[in-house]
Amino acid sequence: MALVMKSECEKCDTPLPPHADNARICSYECTFCEACSNAMSGRCPNCGGELKARPRRDHAIEVPPASPVPGE
Repeated sequence: MALVMKSECEKCDTPLPPHADNARICSYECTFCEACSNAMSGRCPNCGGELKARPRRDHAIEVPPASPVPGE
């Protein structure tokens, strides 16, 4: 499953396009801008997880569906 690229900060609504360098996410894909992440000491207010730099997505690609598991 591909990473969900949320389009804005969950706290201040700053736009965060897929190629943004200032997006921060936790392991549950909660998304915040760098300024809000810094203000929250790098901790997600939803789950308490660590906020890390979100990978950039410079262009859209089509993700093929998962292959069926043999024997199922």
